[in-house]
This record gives sequence, C-alpha cells and structure tokens, in this order.
Amino acid sequence: MLKNYLKIAIAVLRRRKFFTFISLFGISFTLTILLVLTAFIDKVVGDNYPDKKRDRSLYISRISQTGKNTMSSSPPSFYFLDHYVRAIKTPITIAISSGFSGTNTYVNNKKIAVNYKFTNAEYWDVLDYDFLEGKAFNKQQVANSDKVAVISADMKKEYFGDVPNVVGQYIEADNVKYRVIGVVQNVPITSYMTYSDIYLPYTVAKDGGYKSNKGYQGGYYGILLANSKDDIDKIHDEYEQLIKRLPPEQKMFDKVSSHADTYIRSYVDTGDDRHSGVFIVITAISIFAFILMILPTLNLVNINITRIMERSSEIGVRKAFGASSSTLVYQFIVENIILTLLGGAIGVILSVIVLQIINSAHLIANLELTVNFTVLFIGLLVCLVFGLISGVYPAWRMSKLNVVTALKAQ
Repeated sequence: MLKNYLKIAIAVLRRRKFFTFISLFGISFTLTILLVLTAFIDKVVGDNYPDKKRDRSLYISRISQTGKNTMSSSPPSFYFLDHYVRAIKTPITIAISSGFSGTNTYVNNKKIAVNYKFTNAEYWDVLDYDFLEGKAFNKQQVANSDKVAVISADMKKEYFGDVPNVVGQYIEADNVKYRVIGVVQNVPITSYMTYSDIYLPYTVAKDGGYKSNKGYQGGYYGILLANSKDDIDKIHDEYEQLIKRLPPEQKMFDKVSSHADTYIRSYVDTGDDRHSGVFIVITAISIFAFILMILPTLNLVNINITRIMERSSEIGVRKAFGASSSTLVYQFIVENIILTLLGGAIGVILSVIVLQIINSAHLIANLELTVNFTVLFIGLLVCLVFGLISGVYPAWRMSKLNVVTALKAQ
C-alpha cells in the first residue's frame, strides 16, 4: 500500500513542477533556518567545554538591587564573591572571573584584536580546560601579582605564528607584557563566562577594582563547585539565605536579589525576579519558530487544496469503486509527508552548507556549528509535524467531496 502511495506521490509531484518547486522551497527554506537556529542553541546549551562539571556547579552571573521606582543590576563584584560568597560552607571552592575586555596589540605592524579576562587560581580547578601546552597559574603566582598568562590556541597562532611551543615567550595586552605559561583549546564567545583570548591573574588588573570596589556589584562571575550533585540544593539554599541577610547599599533600594543557578538559568538571568529570563527566551524562540512555520504551512495548505481540486475526478472514481474517506485521507496525508520529507532532506543539505559558510566566515569567535544527531532528530520531527499539519485540512476537505460533484468537476 505504501509503495503505491509513494508512486502516486512522485507522479503528482512531477505533474505540476511549479507547485512542487514552491512547496519544496518553502519547506526546505523554513527547515534550514530552524536547523541553523537549533545547531546554535544546541552548541550553546549542550557544549560543556570547559565547564565539564556542570552537574555539580552553580553559577552566579547577576546581582540586583531594587527599590520602588528604581533598579540596578549587573554582574557581582570580586569583593562580593570573595568576601560574602566564599563564606558559604558547603561548596568545596569558588571560581571567580571577570567578563572579557577588548584591546588591540601590534605584532610586526599588524593590529590584532585581543580579549582578556582576570581569574583567581581556583578558576582552573573548577573548569577543565584542555591544555595544549604548559599549565595554569597557581595561587602563589596570583598572590605575587606575577605577570603570567594563559592564552587560547587561536591567539597563539595569530600572535606567534606556526611555532611548536610558546611557553616562556611574552605576549602584550593593554600595553603590558605577560609571560605565557599555558595554551588552552579555544572556547566559543557564546560561553561568555569562560571565553577569552588571554587569561590573567586578577591581581594584575590595572584598575585594582578587586581591591577598591567594596560594593555588591561589579564585573565578575562566580561558579560554586559542589563535592557531589547531592549538595547542589543545599548550596542553593545557603546562597538564598545569604542574599536575604544582605542589606541594600543605598536608601533608594529596599531589596537585594541574586541567585546561584544552573548553567542555563544563569545564562539568561535578567537580574529581575519579576521576569524570568528562561521564560522570556523560551517565549521568544517559540514565537519566532511559530511565525517561521505558520507562513509556509498556510502556503502548503493552499497548494495542497489546489492539487486536490485538480484530482477531483480521481477522487470521484475511487469513491465510486468503494474507496472509503479514511483511506483517501490516509493516502493524501502520506503523500504530503513524503513531500515534506523530501523538502526536509533538501533543507538538511542546505543547512550543512550554511553552517559551513558561517564557520568559515568566523562570524562568531571560536564557534563551530555542526549538524549532529540532536539537530537531525529535531529536523525530522519538524518535517513530520509540518507534513501532518499542512496535510490534515486538505485531506479532510477532499474526504467531504461528493462522488457526483467530483466526477462532474472534470
């Protein structure tokens, strides 16, 4: 039965090539955009390099102070993380790092854009960077304010060229020379808490913000590492209790808000408890996907209705010879699914090409997008849903055709 439906579907597609082209274009174009978006989200959410201990880590990315008519929100300060958060008993350690900052440096009269960030020594214990050369700086080097640096593989290539080893050489950033002691595998810029070209001890920061800023808010992030997954809830509760005890820094504020969250929640934390970042992101993606799918779906529904009307005589003959409405509905839905799967296959091929173009253009630093099994599964699911939604109504319309009316229509 399915073999016959397949033959009929191919014959129908070949009969009206223009309509077939429009249908396939709409399906493949829609799926290409969805697959590229899915590949991006999968990379951001699913890639756990270098924070491979996410299952026992909590992230602190925002702290807010709110008043009746005012609000102040930013990443926390180094002092807040080191003085208040470090006092929590259950975590075994805390990684502290600044956001990355940009500067320019010059090598052989060539300008190179450099992003650098500051970290404490525990940062390298919490996060599992892949060291290609050398090692991370330790507590003693941080305490001594040693001008040492860990650099990314791309920065090594861009700054030093194709040389086998750069440990012991010097790299300049923000008009200061640092001795390279390690080279790590690249981190995509989308992982904003862990991305950088150059990692430096926080004690060498020019502005000395870690010393002078005694407030709650600043430009640092914290990652609390639990001994096991069983301690996560306890750490979360301890952090919540800590925040409740903190008095606002100014009279205009009446509440301090901050959370030690899982990676995903911290990634989209807005700093406003009244509006969940996760809810906002999911809603935005859902609306975008709905709009993206509804237009080609309506287009395909109209095309399918046109196709069905053209085949009214075929429908009338089959009904006259005893074909039930359910059989005809099943046939047309199968035909439509075949059409959408064909468009989906084209969409997957286009997605691979688009992703290669994006990767080659280096539009997003260190980000390599791929079509993996998760992305393909979502693509297949979208095709099936797309085929069912756009095929059910036309098939239902067809099943209601009267035999005599259908035969006269030819």
